[in-house]
Amino acid sequence: MIKLNGALALLLVVCALALVTAQHKGRRLFAELAQEQDAARQIEVEWGQLQLEQSTWAMHARIEKIASSRLQMRVPTSKRIRLVSGDSGYQGVAEAAGAGRRGTAQEVAARGRIKR
Repeated sequence: MIKLNGALALLLVVCALALVTAQHKGRRLFAELAQEQDAARQIEVEWGQLQLEQSTWAMHARIEKIASSRLQMRVPTSKRIRLVSGDSGYQGVAEAAGAGRRGTAQEVAARGRIKR
């Protein structure tokens, strides 16, 4: 009977140590989860700030200001604006513009003068 009590007592101690170890590991993992969730929230805040910054940099007014000040570009008068269709003599210019090949304002203007 004493051996059985000793074995059960030893088993009880082993189970208690396993329980304490499992609780400690669970708490440690929960703390790590909380830290990772905080990091995820920080990243989401930074992502929002970067999207706001991108929209600020891409504002039409800012782009127009840079185009006029740094590149000396200006909005053409209504007399200088021409609509180009695919069936007119401007086929090459329309295809180049449709293919995404635009170039600088001077190159586009030069291509337009060549095709006239």
